[in-house]
Amino acid sequence: MASPANSFVGTPYWMAPEVILAMDEGQYDGKVDIWSLGITCIELAERKPPLFNMNAMSALYHIAQNDSPTLQSNEWTDSFRRFVDYCLQKIPQERPTSAELLRHDFVRRDRPLRVLIDLIQRTKDAVRELDNLQYRKMKKILFQETRNGPLNESQEDEEDSEHGTSLIREMDSLGSNHSIPSMSVSTGSQSSSVNSMQEVMDENSSEPIMMHDDESTVNSSSSIVPKKDHVFIRDEAGHGDPRPEPRPTQSVQSQALHYRNRERFATIKSASLVTRQIHEHEQENELREQMSGYKRMRRQHQKQLIALENKLKAEMDEHRLKLQKEVETHANNSSIELEKLAKKQVAIIEKEAKVAAADEKKFQQQILAQQKKDLTTFLESQKKQYKICKEKIKEEMNEDHSTPKKEKQERISKHKENLQHTQAEEEAHLLTQQRLYYDKNCRFFKRKIMIKRHEVEQQNIREELNKKRTQKEMEHAMLIRHDESTRELEYRQLHTLQKLRMDLIRLQHQTELENQLEYNKRRERELHRKHVMELRQQPKNLKAMEMQIKKQFQDTCKVQTKQYKALKNHQLEVTPKNEHKTILKTLKDEQTRKLAILAEQYEQSINEMMASQALRLDEAQEAECQALRLQLQQEMELLNAYQSKIKMQTEAQHERELQKLEQRVSLRRAHLEQKIEEELAALQKERSERIKYLLERQEREIETFDMESLRMGFGNLVTLDFPKEDYR
Repeated sequence: MASPANSFVGTPYWMAPEVILAMDEGQYDGKVDIWSLGITCIELAERKPPLFNMNAMSALYHIAQNDSPTLQSNEWTDSFRRFVDYCLQKIPQERPTSAELLRHDFVRRDRPLRVLIDLIQRTKDAVRELDNLQYRKMKKILFQETRNGPLNESQEDEEDSEHGTSLIREMDSLGSNHSIPSMSVSTGSQSSSVNSMQEVMDENSSEPIMMHDDESTVNSSSSIVPKKDHVFIRDEAGHGDPRPEPRPTQSVQSQALHYRNRERFATIKSASLVTRQIHEHEQENELREQMSGYKRMRRQHQKQLIALENKLKAEMDEHRLKLQKEVETHANNSSIELEKLAKKQVAIIEKEAKVAAADEKKFQQQILAQQKKDLTTFLESQKKQYKICKEKIKEEMNEDHSTPKKEKQERISKHKENLQHTQAEEEAHLLTQQRLYYDKNCRFFKRKIMIKRHEVEQQNIREELNKKRTQKEMEHAMLIRHDESTRELEYRQLHTLQKLRMDLIRLQHQTELENQLEYNKRRERELHRKHVMELRQQPKNLKAMEMQIKKQFQDTCKVQTKQYKALKNHQLEVTPKNEHKTILKTLKDEQTRKLAILAEQYEQSINEMMASQALRLDEAQEAECQALRLQLQQEMELLNAYQSKIKMQTEAQHERELQKLEQRVSLRRAHLEQKIEEELAALQKERSERIKYLLERQEREIETFDMESLRMGFGNLVTLDFPKEDYR
């Protein structure tokens, strides 16, 4: 798990999908390590994780949106394939835990105990041989062995290079190469590099270091050979040839001691591989910083969106609280106004009752005063009439002289009694009429007061219902205004949030494009550097091939010289002695001509070889450039396609959010209008019921009053019809 942990810092290839999505959506749990374990299994099996040859930005999109990766080769067992698929479940809830993985068949199966130890030992042997090869090359560079000619030296270099290449290939087959894409260093540059510290260590013990902790100390003797500003530490174990050992300086000794103390354990990596990984680690910093900056930007974008959402939510809560307070204030004010109106109406009713009582009393007093006055007038008129009648009777009696006085007195007394009786009856009748008139008028006045009270009650209930209707209409207008303001705020907030999201996505895509362009430039620079190294390496190869052609030319020349000598001896033997001079001259000219032709062929072979090698190198480099441009173009098109997809998905999401908001707003408005209609209908129903109840009660009161008046004998009372109006 060490390799993914190291690469996880700067590259996304071991990231679980929820880790990438967590940049936008939120948090993730510990099952991301299970995903990393599955990717590590694929890496150990195929020497690199999935999508490793792709740019990190493009890999992010692939991991998040594509299906889970699987093993490409069919050479692995079914249990191992099931284990990898089990670890790489796309949905985190379906992914197993570590306890469940420990119960998997692949983990619990029987396996050889020494397979890992044998692999480590095999790798250490290959490393030791590769380091020895590197040491022999450095030895030739340092000591410049003059006993070998340039031809032999070049041939030995070729053999060592081929041997080193096979060893490096074997090393690569034994372990995974955990470098970033397009960051590797060529084998030739590894072999010829003398600008880094190299350590070659030879293990005297054949037991693996993992089995014996107490034997982990490296047993080797090192000699330090300074050359200019570089220090080379090489292993002398197993080599018997003497070498000069210059006395090292104190700084060199301390530096060597530092490296020995650092490497106090057996390693399965060669010094060149360690050096290459150090160089690659330095090259990874740029990509790591780029990836860290990208993650930092995504987290910052997520924080900005969350902060804006919280701000908008607080603004909406404050807005709703303000509207709720306004509704509560209106309801409280309406209740207070209704209470004031009720108190006012009670005060008016009490005042009207007092005024009615005072008017009734005044009316009664007026009737009583008028009746008293009428009675006094009537009594006075009776007295006058009694006197007149009395005088008239006296005159009649005085004129009648035939009637005895006693009889006259009796007749006068009887006439007085009749007159007094008649006057008493008339007075009683007058009092009865006055009493009846008094009762009837008082009854009529009471009925009039009752009707007036009914009118006041109708006016009060009309005023109360109108007040309620006005308050309800004001409340409905306020609710409609609140709904419109809330709708405007929701649309404004949604527009602000979507604008920020689109700006952040645009910035993210711009950053991804810039990173991709930077990645393309880096790949082109690396390819250009590789081609430059090939061009620098070409003269060595050309020189070796030229030396080979030269050797062939020398061999041909030697053969021709031998043939010339043999032909000369033969001609001298078969020809006369006087013709020897001519034959020698002819043979000499022929030899010169053939050597000239051979020299011309030699130069032509050299020129053709150089031209073909240069053309072959140019064609190979041009093909690599074309392949790289095609690959980078495909990655750029893929990135653009994914960005367009993300943009379209975001726009579709914005459209869905807008439609959802429109539906929510229209539904809320429909509910509000329905509520308004229901409340108006309920208010109208209450108004009709209260008016109906009031009219029925007042009608019953009038009927009851009229029935009592009839029972009291006041059938001729003038009734006032109560207007039964519809107070809508």
